[in-house]
Amino acid sequence: MLPAVTERHATFAVWEDGFDWAPSRSITYADPHVPGAPELTYVARSWESPVVTTDFGARELIPSWNARTPAGTWLSVEVRVASEQRGDPWTPWLVLARWAEGDPGEGAPITRTTVRGQALDVGRVATDCYRATENHRFDRWQIRVTGLRPAGAPEDRADESHDSHDSHDPELTDGGWPELTLVSGAALDFDVPDDEPTTAPTIGRALEVAVPPHSQRLHLGTFPEWDNGGESWCSPTSTTMLLEHWGVAPTPEEFAWVGHDTDPAVVHGVRHVYDPAFPGAGNWTFNTAYAATRGLRAYVTRLRDLTEAERFVEDGIPLVVSVTFRRDQLDGAGYDTNGHLLTIVGFTADGDVVSNDPNSHTIASNEQVRTVYRRDQFERVWVGDDGGLAYVMTPPGVALPEPPAEANWG
Repeated sequence: MLPAVTERHATFAVWEDGFDWAPSRSITYADPHVPGAPELTYVARSWESPVVTTDFGARELIPSWNARTPAGTWLSVEVRVASEQRGDPWTPWLVLARWAEGDPGEGAPITRTTVRGQALDVGRVATDCYRATENHRFDRWQIRVTGLRPAGAPEDRADESHDSHDSHDPELTDGGWPELTLVSGAALDFDVPDDEPTTAPTIGRALEVAVPPHSQRLHLGTFPEWDNGGESWCSPTSTTMLLEHWGVAPTPEEFAWVGHDTDPAVVHGVRHVYDPAFPGAGNWTFNTAYAATRGLRAYVTRLRDLTEAERFVEDGIPLVVSVTFRRDQLDGAGYDTNGHLLTIVGFTADGDVVSNDPNSHTIASNEQVRTVYRRDQFERVWVGDDGGLAYVMTPPGVALPEPPAEANWG
């Protein structure tokens, strides 16, 4: 007798308007990733989401944001959780990101980064998400986003000891704050044993979305300062494929700095998602935030199984997903990985997964990117080992499939 399928609980909330900013205390910050960076004062304003409740004990919270940061400005993204059922009070606000769309080389005031070392008895920050300890799952959560800009207006100077920018700088007018267009959070409880049965196909025909292929292997040995070059660039390579599919990839003028003609849009993506605290280019939420700066509506969530992914593909929406496997667990891959991002772009008539896999069988060729993976194997290494993690990235106005009653997208 086959084992029963475990419950896979999710609460997804998304806000796209009503960002009523409230004044917040100024902060001082010295960029830890720029040697000798001075401590500067930034004025701040914050938005807090409503408290979101769950009917289950969540073990993970993944926040996402879509924003633009005008010159001199940046964002801090924080979360906090509590458990009414278990009597756990609210945690302190924990920093999930200090984020700007550019980097200091492009004039951004800070290096985008996560913050290491945030561990509590009840849980911890794990780069791009909050994870609860087993005995302290949560049923309440909030997200806070703080916009920051250099102190400069006369009313900002009272408590400052540093030189400030000219208060008449046009970037420091009301238009010189970060602009939010989306904040979302996915609170989840997925724990899928290796022996669970996998799903049967639901489409009943071959279906594939035309997504340009790109191989990360073409970039081995280049820009080693960004996590060993293309060896670890699966996430921005996959993200770039979707940007090209939707027609919002960087232009030649934007990636002229790359200095070569080998898929320079991929390198542009790496620069704009790299997280030096991770360190690497695989930060999930930095990838979706980058896609949003290109004009997409983008966030991170988890899907329960391949039948949910099929619904996206049926609507013409490819996905970026995360997998973990040994080469004997996924026929045709030709490599092992403890964490890899690739795309789901289609399904065969038999329900097998058509993927643009940027690791391209470890061969440096875009012609090797398209790969068909066995459905049962793929679902196990995606849902069983990586909890069905997915980037949902579409142009605004593109309708998503109707979410399930316990929504994990929206």
